[in-house]
Amino acid sequence: MAVYSVTDPSTGTELRTYDEITDAQVGEAVAAADAAFRGWSRTSTVGERAALLREVARLHRERREELARLIVSEMGKVLEGALGEVDFAADIIEYYADNAEEILRDQQLAIQGDGTAVIRRSALGPLLGIMPWNFPYYQVARFAAPNLLIGNPILLKHARQCPESAAAIEQIFHDAGFPAGAYTNLYISNDQAADIIADPRVQGVSLTGSERAGSSVAEVAGRHLKKVVLELGGSDPFILLSTTDLDAAVQSAVDARLDNSGQSCNGAKRFIIADDLYEEFLAKFVAGMGAHAAVEPLADDAVLGPLSSEGAAEALEKQVATAIADGATVALGGGRRGAFFEPTVLTGVTEDMAAWGEEFFGPVAAVYRAADEADAVRIANGTGFGLGSYLFTTDPAQAERVADLIEAGMVYVNLVLADSPELPFGGVKRSGIGRELGFLGADEFVNKKLIRKA
Repeated sequence: MAVYSVTDPSTGTELRTYDEITDAQVGEAVAAADAAFRGWSRTSTVGERAALLREVARLHRERREELARLIVSEMGKVLEGALGEVDFAADIIEYYADNAEEILRDQQLAIQGDGTAVIRRSALGPLLGIMPWNFPYYQVARFAAPNLLIGNPILLKHARQCPESAAAIEQIFHDAGFPAGAYTNLYISNDQAADIIADPRVQGVSLTGSERAGSSVAEVAGRHLKKVVLELGGSDPFILLSTTDLDAAVQSAVDARLDNSGQSCNGAKRFIIADDLYEEFLAKFVAGMGAHAAVEPLADDAVLGPLSSEGAAEALEKQVATAIADGATVALGGGRRGAFFEPTVLTGVTEDMAAWGEEFFGPVAAVYRAADEADAVRIANGTGFGLGSYLFTTDPAQAERVADLIEAGMVYVNLVLADSPELPFGGVKRSGIGRELGFLGADEFVNKKLIRKA
Protein backbone atom coordinates (compact mmCIF):
# COMPACT_ATOMS: atom_id res chain seq x y z
CA MET A 1 0.00 0.00 0.00
CA ALA A 2 1.27 3.45 -0.88
CA VAL A 3 2.21 5.59 2.11
CA TYR A 4 2.49 9.12 3.37
CA SER A 5 5.91 9.57 4.93
CA VAL A 6 8.01 12.00 6.92
CA THR A 7 11.49 12.10 5.40
CA ASP A 8 13.96 14.60 6.84
CA PRO A 9 15.29 16.55 3.82
CA SER A 10 18.49 17.39 5.68
CA THR A 11 19.52 13.76 5.93
CA GLY A 12 17.23 11.87 3.57
CA THR A 13 16.18 9.65 6.48
CA GLU A 14 12.63 8.32 6.46
CA LEU A 15 11.34 8.88 9.97
CA ARG A 16 7.74 7.67 9.96
CA THR A 17 5.14 6.36 7.50
CA TYR A 18 1.34 6.41 7.37
CA ASP A 19 -0.86 4.15 5.25
CA GLU A 20 -3.52 5.44 2.92
CA ILE A 21 -7.06 4.91 4.13
CA THR A 22 -9.43 2.42 2.52
CA ASP A 23 -12.16 3.18 0.02
CA ALA A 24 -14.70 2.37 2.72
CA GLN A 25 -13.14 4.99 4.99
CA VAL A 26 -13.24 7.51 2.15
CA GLY A 27 -16.96 6.82 1.79
CA GLU A 28 -17.47 7.34 5.51
CA ALA A 29 -15.62 10.67 5.38
CA VAL A 30 -17.70 11.96 2.48
CA ALA A 31 -20.90 10.86 4.22
CA ALA A 32 -19.83 12.66 7.41
CA ALA A 33 -19.05 15.84 5.47
CA ASP A 34 -22.45 15.67 3.77
CA ALA A 35 -24.14 15.18 7.15
CA ALA A 36 -22.28 18.17 8.55
CA PHE A 37 -23.48 20.26 5.59
CA ARG A 38 -27.10 19.21 6.02
CA GLY A 39 -26.96 19.64 9.78
CA TRP A 40 -24.34 21.94 11.32
CA SER A 41 -23.93 24.17 8.27
CA ARG A 42 -27.64 24.94 8.09
CA THR A 43 -28.31 25.29 11.81
CA SER A 44 -25.24 27.24 12.95
CA THR A 45 -25.09 31.01 12.71
CA VAL A 46 -22.37 33.09 11.09
CA GLY A 47 -21.36 34.29 14.53
CA GLU A 48 -21.04 30.75 15.86
CA ARG A 49 -18.86 29.67 12.94
CA ALA A 50 -16.72 32.79 13.34
CA ALA A 51 -16.22 31.98 17.02
CA LEU A 52 -15.00 28.50 16.11
CA LEU A 53 -12.52 29.97 13.65
CA ARG A 54 -11.27 32.41 16.25
CA GLU A 55 -10.51 29.46 18.52
CA VAL A 56 -8.68 27.72 15.66
CA ALA A 57 -6.48 30.81 15.27
CA ARG A 58 -5.81 30.86 19.01
CA LEU A 59 -4.77 27.21 19.01
CA HIS A 60 -2.39 27.83 16.12
CA ARG A 61 -0.66 30.49 18.19
CA GLU A 62 -0.69 28.38 21.33
CA ARG A 63 0.90 25.42 19.51
CA ARG A 64 3.17 27.41 17.18
CA GLU A 65 6.46 25.87 18.34
CA GLU A 66 5.16 22.30 17.96
CA LEU A 67 3.56 23.07 14.60
CA ALA A 68 6.67 24.79 13.28
CA ARG A 69 8.98 21.91 14.16
CA LEU A 70 6.70 19.46 12.36
CA ILE A 71 7.22 21.18 9.02
CA VAL A 72 10.95 21.65 9.63
CA SER A 73 11.20 17.86 9.74
CA GLU A 74 8.71 17.27 6.91
CA MET A 75 9.91 19.71 4.25
CA GLY A 76 13.00 21.42 5.63
CA LYS A 77 11.62 24.91 6.19
CA VAL A 78 13.98 27.05 8.25
CA LEU A 79 12.66 27.46 11.78
CA GLU A 80 12.08 31.22 11.62
CA GLY A 81 10.10 30.75 8.41
CA ALA A 82 8.12 27.90 9.95
CA LEU A 83 7.16 29.99 12.97
CA GLY A 84 6.22 32.87 10.69
CA GLU A 85 4.04 30.60 8.59
CA VAL A 86 2.11 29.39 11.63
CA ASP A 87 1.57 33.01 12.68
CA PHE A 88 0.38 33.98 9.20
CA ALA A 89 -2.04 31.05 9.10
CA ALA A 90 -3.47 32.23 12.42
CA ASP A 91 -3.78 35.78 11.04
CA ILE A 92 -5.69 34.50 7.99
CA ILE A 93 -8.11 32.44 10.05
CA GLU A 94 -8.68 35.34 12.44
CA TYR A 95 -9.26 37.71 9.51
CA TYR A 96 -12.20 35.65 8.33
CA ALA A 97 -13.57 35.43 11.87
CA ASP A 98 -13.28 39.21 12.30
CA ASN A 99 -14.95 39.99 8.96
CA ALA A 100 -17.58 37.26 9.02
CA GLU A 101 -20.67 39.44 9.11
CA GLU A 102 -19.50 41.72 6.31
CA ILE A 103 -18.43 38.81 4.10
CA LEU A 104 -21.83 37.14 4.36
CA ARG A 105 -24.04 40.22 4.57
CA ASP A 106 -26.87 40.37 2.02
CA GLN A 107 -25.93 42.45 -1.02
CA GLN A 108 -28.72 44.88 -1.82
CA LEU A 109 -29.38 45.43 -5.52
CA ALA A 110 -30.79 48.57 -7.12
CA ILE A 111 -33.65 47.32 -9.28
CA GLN A 112 -36.00 48.66 -11.92
CA GLY A 113 -39.55 48.78 -10.65
CA ASP A 114 -41.01 48.17 -7.21
CA GLY A 115 -39.88 45.74 -4.56
CA THR A 116 -36.46 44.59 -3.42
CA ALA A 117 -33.70 42.26 -4.52
CA VAL A 118 -30.71 40.92 -2.66
CA ILE A 119 -27.87 38.50 -3.29
CA ARG A 120 -27.58 36.09 -0.36
CA ARG A 121 -24.41 34.03 -0.04
CA SER A 122 -24.78 30.50 1.27
CA ALA A 123 -22.82 27.27 1.40
CA LEU A 124 -22.62 24.89 -1.55
CA GLY A 125 -21.65 21.73 0.30
CA PRO A 126 -18.56 19.63 0.98
CA LEU A 127 -15.35 20.64 -0.80
CA LEU A 128 -12.12 18.79 -1.48
CA GLY A 129 -8.84 20.63 -0.91
CA ILE A 130 -5.60 19.27 -2.39
CA MET A 131 -2.69 21.05 -0.77
CA PRO A 132 1.08 21.23 -1.44
CA TRP A 133 4.10 20.75 0.79
CA ASN A 134 5.75 24.15 0.50
CA PHE A 135 3.45 26.03 2.90
CA PRO A 136 1.67 23.29 4.87
CA TYR A 137 -0.29 25.59 7.23
CA TYR A 138 -0.74 28.75 5.18
CA GLN A 139 -2.20 26.93 2.16
CA VAL A 140 -4.75 25.09 4.30
CA ALA A 141 -5.74 28.23 6.22
CA ARG A 142 -6.50 30.28 3.13
CA PHE A 143 -8.71 27.51 1.70
CA ALA A 144 -10.38 26.15 4.81
CA ALA A 145 -11.07 29.31 6.84
CA PRO A 146 -13.39 31.16 4.42
CA ASN A 147 -15.18 28.01 3.41
CA LEU A 148 -15.84 26.84 6.95
CA LEU A 149 -17.08 30.33 7.73
CA ILE A 150 -19.55 30.00 4.86
CA GLY A 151 -20.49 26.49 6.03
CA ASN A 152 -18.78 24.33 3.41
CA PRO A 153 -17.34 21.21 5.12
CA ILE A 154 -13.73 20.47 4.17
CA LEU A 155 -12.16 17.20 3.01
CA LEU A 156 -8.40 17.77 2.94
CA LYS A 157 -5.79 15.81 1.01
CA HIS A 158 -2.41 17.13 2.02
CA ALA A 159 0.95 16.45 0.36
CA ARG A 160 2.40 12.99 0.94
CA GLN A 161 5.37 14.39 2.81
CA CYS A 162 3.23 16.38 5.26
CA PRO A 163 1.19 13.74 7.12
CA GLU A 164 1.97 14.94 10.63
CA SER A 165 1.30 18.64 10.06
CA ALA A 166 -1.90 17.59 8.25
CA ALA A 167 -3.01 15.57 11.28
CA ALA A 168 -2.08 18.43 13.62
CA ILE A 169 -4.29 20.82 11.65
CA GLU A 170 -7.22 18.41 11.81
CA GLN A 171 -6.72 18.06 15.56
CA ILE A 172 -6.85 21.82 15.99
CA PHE A 173 -10.19 22.06 14.15
CA HIS A 174 -11.58 19.27 16.31
CA ASP A 175 -10.21 20.77 19.53
CA ALA A 176 -11.67 24.16 18.58
CA GLY A 177 -15.15 22.63 18.57
CA PHE A 178 -15.96 22.04 14.91
CA PRO A 179 -18.37 19.08 14.67
CA ALA A 180 -17.60 15.70 13.11
CA GLY A 181 -17.44 15.95 9.34
CA ALA A 182 -16.76 19.69 9.22
CA TYR A 183 -13.01 19.20 8.66
CA THR A 184 -11.47 15.85 7.80
CA ASN A 185 -7.86 15.04 6.96
CA LEU A 186 -7.52 12.23 4.40
CA TYR A 187 -4.48 10.12 3.56
CA ILE A 188 -5.69 9.18 0.09
CA SER A 189 -4.38 8.31 -3.36
CA ASN A 190 -4.89 10.38 -6.50
CA ASP A 191 -7.47 7.86 -7.69
CA GLN A 192 -9.39 8.20 -4.43
CA ALA A 193 -9.24 11.98 -4.78
CA ALA A 194 -10.74 11.66 -8.27
CA ASP A 195 -13.55 9.52 -6.84
CA ILE A 196 -14.27 12.20 -4.23
CA ILE A 197 -14.46 14.90 -6.90
CA ALA A 198 -16.89 12.71 -8.85
CA ASP A 199 -19.14 12.12 -5.83
CA PRO A 200 -22.38 14.12 -6.30
CA ARG A 201 -22.30 15.19 -2.63
CA VAL A 202 -18.99 17.05 -3.16
CA GLN A 203 -19.49 20.45 -4.78
CA GLY A 204 -16.01 21.65 -5.68
CA VAL A 205 -12.26 21.24 -5.45
CA SER A 206 -9.38 23.60 -4.78
CA LEU A 207 -5.83 22.60 -5.67
CA THR A 208 -2.52 24.31 -5.12
CA GLY A 209 0.27 22.53 -6.93
CA SER A 210 1.88 21.85 -10.27
CA GLU A 211 0.44 22.52 -13.71
CA ARG A 212 0.25 18.77 -14.30
CA ALA A 213 -1.74 18.18 -11.12
CA GLY A 214 -3.98 21.16 -11.84
CA SER A 215 -4.73 19.97 -15.35
CA SER A 216 -5.60 16.49 -14.10
CA VAL A 217 -7.89 17.76 -11.34
CA ALA A 218 -9.59 20.29 -13.63
CA GLU A 219 -10.27 17.53 -16.15
CA VAL A 220 -12.02 15.39 -13.55
CA ALA A 221 -13.90 18.37 -12.12
CA GLY A 222 -15.03 19.49 -15.56
CA ARG A 223 -16.27 16.03 -16.43
CA HIS A 224 -18.49 16.12 -13.33
CA LEU A 225 -19.44 19.81 -13.58
CA LYS A 226 -17.72 20.82 -10.36
CA LYS A 227 -16.38 24.25 -9.50
CA VAL A 228 -12.58 24.35 -9.37
CA VAL A 229 -9.99 26.82 -8.04
CA LEU A 230 -6.38 26.26 -9.11
CA GLU A 231 -3.24 27.99 -7.84
CA LEU A 232 -0.41 26.63 -9.94
CA GLY A 233 3.15 27.59 -10.73
CA GLY A 234 4.75 30.94 -11.29
CA SER A 235 7.90 32.47 -12.69
CA ASP A 236 7.33 35.92 -11.30
CA PRO A 237 9.26 38.85 -12.78
CA PHE A 238 11.09 41.38 -10.64
CA ILE A 239 11.39 44.50 -12.79
CA LEU A 240 13.82 47.25 -11.78
CA LEU A 241 13.49 50.38 -13.95
CA SER A 242 14.79 53.08 -11.61
CA THR A 243 15.74 53.52 -7.97
CA THR A 244 17.25 56.03 -5.57
CA ASP A 245 18.57 53.21 -3.35
CA LEU A 246 20.06 50.35 -5.33
CA ASP A 247 21.26 48.53 -2.21
CA ALA A 248 17.68 48.41 -0.88
CA ALA A 249 16.37 47.20 -4.25
CA VAL A 250 19.00 44.46 -4.34
CA GLN A 251 18.11 43.38 -0.80
CA SER A 252 14.46 43.18 -1.83
CA ALA A 253 15.48 41.04 -4.78
CA VAL A 254 17.49 38.66 -2.59
CA ASP A 255 14.68 38.43 -0.04
CA ALA A 256 12.12 37.73 -2.75
CA ARG A 257 14.22 34.97 -4.30
CA LEU A 258 15.32 33.17 -1.13
CA ASP A 259 11.97 33.24 0.68
CA ASN A 260 11.10 29.67 1.71
CA SER A 261 14.46 28.55 0.29
CA GLY A 262 13.27 29.64 -3.15
CA GLN A 263 10.25 27.33 -3.02
CA SER A 264 7.44 29.84 -3.24
CA CYS A 265 5.03 29.92 -6.19
CA ASN A 266 4.95 33.71 -6.16
CA GLY A 267 8.60 34.21 -5.33
CA ALA A 268 10.52 36.47 -7.70
CA LYS A 269 12.45 34.25 -10.11
CA ARG A 270 13.27 36.40 -13.17
CA PHE A 271 15.08 39.69 -12.52
CA ILE A 272 14.62 42.17 -15.35
CA ILE A 273 16.93 45.13 -14.95
CA ALA A 274 17.11 48.42 -16.84
CA ASP A 275 20.23 48.67 -19.00
CA ASP A 276 21.81 51.52 -17.03
CA LEU A 277 21.43 49.59 -13.73
CA TYR A 278 22.20 46.09 -14.96
CA GLU A 279 25.93 45.75 -14.29
CA GLU A 280 25.88 47.28 -10.83
CA PHE A 281 22.71 45.39 -9.87
CA LEU A 282 24.17 42.07 -11.03
CA ALA A 283 27.37 42.53 -9.03
CA LYS A 284 25.48 43.44 -5.86
CA PHE A 285 22.85 40.73 -6.40
CA VAL A 286 25.47 38.02 -6.82
CA ALA A 287 27.14 39.19 -3.60
CA GLY A 288 23.81 39.28 -1.76
CA MET A 289 22.75 35.83 -2.92
CA GLY A 290 26.19 34.41 -2.19
CA ALA A 291 26.07 35.65 1.40
CA HIS A 292 23.53 32.95 2.28
CA ALA A 293 24.82 29.39 2.28
CA ALA A 294 22.36 26.52 2.48
CA VAL A 295 22.44 25.35 6.11
CA GLU A 296 20.56 23.12 8.53
CA PRO A 297 17.03 24.51 8.96
CA LEU A 298 17.35 24.68 12.76
CA ALA A 299 20.60 26.67 12.60
CA ASP A 300 20.60 30.11 14.17
CA ASP A 301 19.63 32.83 11.67
CA ALA A 302 19.16 30.28 8.85
CA VAL A 303 17.83 31.94 5.69
CA LEU A 304 18.34 29.13 3.20
CA GLY A 305 17.77 25.51 4.21
CA PRO A 306 17.53 22.31 2.21
CA LEU A 307 15.00 21.90 -0.56
CA SER A 308 11.98 19.77 0.23
CA SER A 309 13.72 16.56 -0.81
CA GLU A 310 16.83 15.28 -2.52
CA GLY A 311 14.67 14.51 -5.54
CA ALA A 312 13.61 18.15 -5.77
CA ALA A 313 17.25 19.24 -5.61
CA GLU A 314 18.22 16.74 -8.30
CA ALA A 315 15.47 18.05 -10.58
CA LEU A 316 16.62 21.64 -10.05
CA GLU A 317 20.22 20.62 -10.76
CA LYS A 318 19.13 19.14 -14.09
CA GLN A 319 17.31 22.34 -15.02
CA VAL A 320 20.41 24.41 -14.31
CA ALA A 321 22.63 21.98 -16.22
CA THR A 322 20.30 22.18 -19.22
CA ALA A 323 20.35 25.98 -19.12
CA ILE A 324 24.15 25.95 -19.08
CA ALA A 325 24.29 23.46 -21.94
CA ASP A 326 21.95 25.74 -23.90
CA GLY A 327 24.29 28.71 -23.43
CA ALA A 328 23.39 30.38 -20.13
CA THR A 329 26.21 31.66 -17.92
CA VAL A 330 26.55 30.84 -14.23
CA ALA A 331 27.36 34.02 -12.32
CA LEU A 332 27.08 32.24 -8.97
CA GLY A 333 26.61 28.76 -7.55
CA GLY A 334 24.99 25.87 -9.36
CA GLY A 335 26.08 23.07 -7.04
CA ARG A 336 24.22 20.91 -4.58
CA ARG A 337 24.89 18.58 -1.65
CA GLY A 338 22.03 16.17 -1.12
CA ALA A 339 18.93 18.34 -0.77
CA PHE A 340 21.03 21.48 -0.12
CA PHE A 341 21.30 23.69 -3.20
CA GLU A 342 23.67 26.64 -3.52
CA PRO A 343 22.25 30.11 -4.24
CA THR A 344 22.56 30.34 -8.01
CA VAL A 345 22.44 33.22 -10.48
CA LEU A 346 22.15 32.70 -14.24
CA THR A 347 22.63 35.26 -17.00
CA GLY A 348 22.35 35.04 -20.75
CA VAL A 349 19.06 33.14 -20.79
CA THR A 350 17.41 33.67 -24.17
CA GLU A 351 14.00 32.94 -25.63
CA ASP A 352 15.17 29.83 -27.48
CA MET A 353 16.19 28.12 -24.22
CA ALA A 354 13.91 25.93 -22.09
CA ALA A 355 14.98 28.01 -19.09
CA TRP A 356 13.21 31.06 -20.52
CA GLY A 357 9.77 29.59 -19.85
CA GLU A 358 10.45 27.31 -16.88
CA GLU A 359 9.87 27.76 -13.18
CA PHE A 360 12.99 27.21 -11.07
CA PHE A 361 11.63 25.99 -7.73
CA GLY A 362 14.62 26.65 -5.53
CA PRO A 363 17.27 29.34 -4.96
CA VAL A 364 18.00 29.93 -8.66
CA ALA A 365 17.61 33.36 -10.23
CA ALA A 366 17.86 34.42 -13.87
CA VAL A 367 18.92 38.03 -14.50
CA TYR A 368 17.94 39.78 -17.74
CA ARG A 369 19.03 43.10 -19.25
CA ALA A 370 16.16 45.26 -20.53
CA ALA A 371 16.82 47.90 -23.16
CA ASP A 372 13.89 50.07 -22.01
CA GLU A 373 10.47 49.93 -20.40
CA ALA A 374 8.82 48.22 -23.36
CA ASP A 375 11.53 45.58 -23.46
CA ALA A 376 11.14 44.95 -19.73
CA VAL A 377 7.41 44.38 -20.17
CA ARG A 378 8.07 42.08 -23.14
CA ILE A 379 10.44 39.93 -21.10
CA ALA A 380 8.11 39.94 -18.09
CA ASN A 381 5.16 38.75 -20.16
CA GLY A 382 7.24 36.33 -22.21
CA THR A 383 6.32 33.16 -20.31
CA GLY A 384 3.14 31.16 -19.94
CA PHE A 385 2.94 32.02 -16.25
CA GLY A 386 1.05 34.93 -14.73
CA LEU A 387 0.93 34.66 -10.95
CA GLY A 388 2.65 37.58 -9.23
CA SER A 389 5.11 40.31 -10.21
CA TYR A 390 7.29 42.99 -8.64
CA LEU A 391 7.93 46.43 -10.10
CA PHE A 392 10.51 48.92 -8.80
CA THR A 393 10.45 52.46 -10.17
CA THR A 394 10.70 56.01 -8.87
CA ASP A 395 8.21 57.27 -11.48
CA PRO A 396 4.58 57.05 -10.28
CA ALA A 397 3.20 57.40 -13.81
CA GLN A 398 5.47 54.61 -15.00
CA ALA A 399 4.35 52.45 -12.09
CA GLU A 400 0.70 52.82 -13.12
CA ARG A 401 1.46 52.26 -16.79
CA VAL A 402 3.62 49.18 -16.37
CA ALA A 403 1.39 47.64 -13.71
CA ASP A 404 -1.45 47.76 -16.22
CA LEU A 405 0.68 46.06 -18.87
CA ILE A 406 2.01 43.17 -16.76
CA GLU A 407 0.10 39.94 -17.40
CA ALA A 408 -0.26 38.70 -13.83
CA GLY A 409 -2.82 38.27 -11.10
CA MET A 410 -0.82 40.44 -8.70
CA VAL A 411 1.56 43.39 -9.04
CA TYR A 412 3.55 44.69 -6.07
CA VAL A 413 5.15 48.10 -6.59
CA ASN A 414 8.35 48.97 -4.72
CA LEU A 415 7.94 46.18 -2.13
CA VAL A 416 8.17 42.41 -1.76
CA LEU A 417 6.93 39.80 0.73
CA ALA A 418 3.81 41.88 1.34
CA ASP A 419 1.14 39.16 1.26
CA SER A 420 -1.64 39.82 3.76
CA PRO A 421 -4.95 38.13 4.67
CA GLU A 422 -7.06 40.85 3.06
CA LEU A 423 -5.23 40.78 -0.30
CA PRO A 424 -6.56 38.36 -2.94
CA PHE A 425 -4.04 35.81 -4.20
CA GLY A 426 -4.15 34.13 -7.62
CA GLY A 427 -2.99 34.27 -11.19
CA VAL A 428 -3.80 34.13 -14.88
CA LYS A 429 -2.58 32.13 -17.85
CA ARG A 430 -0.92 28.85 -16.75
CA SER A 431 -0.74 30.05 -13.15
CA GLY A 432 -4.29 29.12 -12.33
CA ILE A 433 -7.99 29.94 -11.99
CA GLY A 434 -9.74 31.77 -9.18
CA ARG A 435 -8.62 33.63 -6.08
CA GLU A 436 -7.88 32.92 -2.44
CA LEU A 437 -7.59 35.29 0.54
CA GLY A 438 -9.51 38.50 1.05
CA PHE A 439 -13.17 38.89 0.25
CA LEU A 440 -12.63 37.40 -3.22
CA GLY A 441 -11.31 34.21 -1.64
CA ALA A 442 -14.55 33.88 0.30
CA ASP A 443 -16.62 34.32 -2.85
CA GLU A 444 -15.45 31.28 -4.85
CA PHE A 445 -17.47 28.41 -3.39
CA VAL A 446 -20.78 30.06 -2.55
CA ASN A 447 -24.31 30.05 -3.88
CA LYS A 448 -24.92 33.68 -4.77
CA LYS A 449 -28.67 33.35 -4.52
CA LEU A 450 -30.94 36.08 -5.86
CA ILE A 451 -33.97 36.79 -3.68
CA ARG A 452 -36.43 39.12 -5.43
CA LYS A 453 -39.50 40.38 -3.62
CA ALA A 454 -42.47 42.34 -4.88
